[in-house]
Amino acid sequence: MQMANTESRYGSVAQALHWVIVLLIIAQYVLAQMADAAEHARATHPAAALEQLALLARHKSVGLTIFALAVVRLIWRFVSPPPPFPSSMPHWQAVAARLTHFAFYVVLFAMPISGLVMSAAANYPVSYFGLFTLPNLVAPDKGLEHLMKEVHETLFYILVTLATLHIAAALKHEFFDHDGVLRRMLPGMSK
Repeated sequence: MQMANTESRYGSVAQALHWVIVLLIIAQYVLAQMADAAEHARATHPAAALEQLALLARHKSVGLTIFALAVVRLIWRFVSPPPPFPSSMPHWQAVAARLTHFAFYVVLFAMPISGLVMSAAANYPVSYFGLFTLPNLVAPDKGLEHLMKEVHETLFYILVTLATLHIAAALKHEFFDHDGVLRRMLPGMSK
């Protein structure tokens, strides 16, 4: 498979970045749910506190990985522009697709940043898989911690909404429009 994007499909680099980020976002959700469950179990199982800290540490490391991959993906879009939309696609759909992609990048950058600020405001250091620890971005501040937690959670719901729209549009293009838009992001598929 071609590494760079072509006029008809995404190359292997764009596909790999897309699908790895998707899988890591799913892993983030699972880690967050497990950390919440451990927090609720702390009252009856004191060891759950350590489990929660370990899960949150992994959540933060995966979040930093997503951030880094989103930066690489954005740079790759400039190095190897995405294939053009099908000529049959109405202008308003092309505009909606561009806005959705832009919103995805905003959220993929804002979520890790809000998580880092939340951790710093809670006075919890952020280590990247135990390899190094990031400096705190802000001084401890309970009010800022609470605000960033709300921002982080709101961004998650925005991400889920964007993903739902994105998936629905891809399925529409595949099963109703039959224009190959979905297939050009699927590994091993031809348009």
